[in-house]
Amino acid sequence: MSAIEPKSVGCVETQIARIALPEGGLRLECGQSLPELETAYETYGELTPARDNAVFICHALSGDAHVAGYHDDPHKTRGWWDDMVGPGKGMDTDHYFIVCANILGGCKGTTGPSSTNPATGRPYGSAFPPITIGDMVNAHLLLLKHLGISRVAAVVGGSMGGMQVLEWAIRHPDTTRHCICIAAGAGLSAQALAFDVVGRRAITSDPNWQGGDYYGTGHTPAAGLARARQIGHITYLSRRMMSAKFGRERRRAAGEQAPAGKSGRDFQSDFQVESYLEYQGEKFVDRFDANSYLHITRAMDEYALAERFGSLDAAFEPVQAKSLIVALSEDWLFPPEQSVEIANALLRAGKHVSYCHLHAPHGHDAFLVDIRHLAETIRAFLPWVKHSKPSPPGPRPAVVPEVLGSATDEEVNALCGMVQDGRRILDLGCGDGWLLSKLAERADIEGLGVDLDIEQFIQVVDRGHAVFQADIDAGLAMIPDRQYDYAILSETLQVVHKPRFVLREMLRVARAGIVSFPNFGKWTHRVHLWCRGRMPKGGALPFDWYNTPNIHLFTLRDFVTLCGEEGIRVLDTVCIPAGKCSALLVRIGLCNLGAERVLVKITRDEEGAADRPGSCRAI
Repeated sequence: MSAIEPKSVGCVETQIARIALPEGGLRLECGQSLPELETAYETYGELTPARDNAVFICHALSGDAHVAGYHDDPHKTRGWWDDMVGPGKGMDTDHYFIVCANILGGCKGTTGPSSTNPATGRPYGSAFPPITIGDMVNAHLLLLKHLGISRVAAVVGGSMGGMQVLEWAIRHPDTTRHCICIAAGAGLSAQALAFDVVGRRAITSDPNWQGGDYYGTGHTPAAGLARARQIGHITYLSRRMMSAKFGRERRRAAGEQAPAGKSGRDFQSDFQVESYLEYQGEKFVDRFDANSYLHITRAMDEYALAERFGSLDAAFEPVQAKSLIVALSEDWLFPPEQSVEIANALLRAGKHVSYCHLHAPHGHDAFLVDIRHLAETIRAFLPWVKHSKPSPPGPRPAVVPEVLGSATDEEVNALCGMVQDGRRILDLGCGDGWLLSKLAERADIEGLGVDLDIEQFIQVVDRGHAVFQADIDAGLAMIPDRQYDYAILSETLQVVHKPRFVLREMLRVARAGIVSFPNFGKWTHRVHLWCRGRMPKGGALPFDWYNTPNIHLFTLRDFVTLCGEEGIRVLDTVCIPAGKCSALLVRIGLCNLGAERVLVKITRDEEGAADRPGSCRAI
């Protein structure tokens, strides 16, 4: 997939919808109700006659409805995710109808603390009721109903927006087909809670807060809100990015005098990082409301799925949507382990889930600014609903060539025959997902791929399969015991660092395994070494010795011996010869001499029967 082109949806306008509410108003989880609801939103693209191409974007804490395009000046009022949303971009407005709305409790057009309370004719202020992430989702669903949309193709969100995505999938499972949760968690960590607590205290300690009723007084808690933003902003950048941008750089050169009225008594520093934080605080005060900040951060703090449902597995039981969970490598506000926790729980609950871990040196904010692989991943994951989905442009380099990626029909049929009594398939080192697609075409299977390379991950997702970006050498901790009928290692065992460990793990998570590999014991390889004294090249071993991904070269006999040592039973062996001579050797039982490639079906020996040989046949 090529880099995202800098196209824009152009000049847009934020619209305000007055939402029709049931009798009694909008009932909130706290037990109180809002008598009126206005929601600010923007839309991009065209809704199909079938109304099946809507994608709803949930914004983060300080975001708003203006996600793409510009309001008046394209250089000053670009949407906060303009690089992601537009023609040909990650969320392609040539194909999708994108909707983004300001959240309940916000201050950018949706009902919040600064809105007029119809009971008093004055801003709500301290009278605005507590809200939850669930309340925000419910309000957005009312907006979609107002727009005549009952179901969306996908709901997408990062940070607090990711929490909304999770809540959407749990609370309203029949309203979305796909969910994309980016850099979020099922609840805040103690560290994140601490930052929020201190940020709110900065606001409420400002005398101008006036208990939340500062509207119309001529005084606002600007200093407290600026401090809260500075505290929060520290968590948005990674340590590496802070060091690269500022380090210990100072505003003034050595010996330069401080401005008049500034001295060491006020304890202000000359460091550039302080100037940066001051700028971020001042900019935030100009566009955000302190009471909204208080309500929204408290809603984030109170969001805790495991506490609410008893466990994440139980929380995700209602989920029907295909889910994509994205972690950012240097995010310490929502560290990757929180995304892993979500993905693993969805997998344990038996849901269709994909997980990737993107390199993100910017930290938490990377999903807004460093989007190349994120945009490609989202584009691949979204269902193509308006027109037929084109193939991703541009070739992708393969990390490890799969022998079955260019397999004959006979080979694929043999593999399908091996898995005919099972439908839950785990493909370890799945590459671009070619094998999963072939199995899906020829057998009724439900597959999950595992691969470390992000380019391969994107291709697997684009094919419609669930996939985890993970290093199989590190184990399969995300997968419970016996979760799958079969685990497949297609041309992968020879490239891993820990073959024994990988075999143990595959037979822990699956009741049987199928391993395919090039057979180094073939007679032509032996002759090549004997006559030339050099490593063979060609056929199943197409690489020069110094440029091969193969770490371990072994024979069929080596593999069978290893299985015996590990207590693994060989159930079936399929030998793939190359040439008439090799085929003859296989037919008379000299498989190790004749096989060019081998497929071996194995299981964990539970009855001490590792020495009982399985069948050996050729195709």
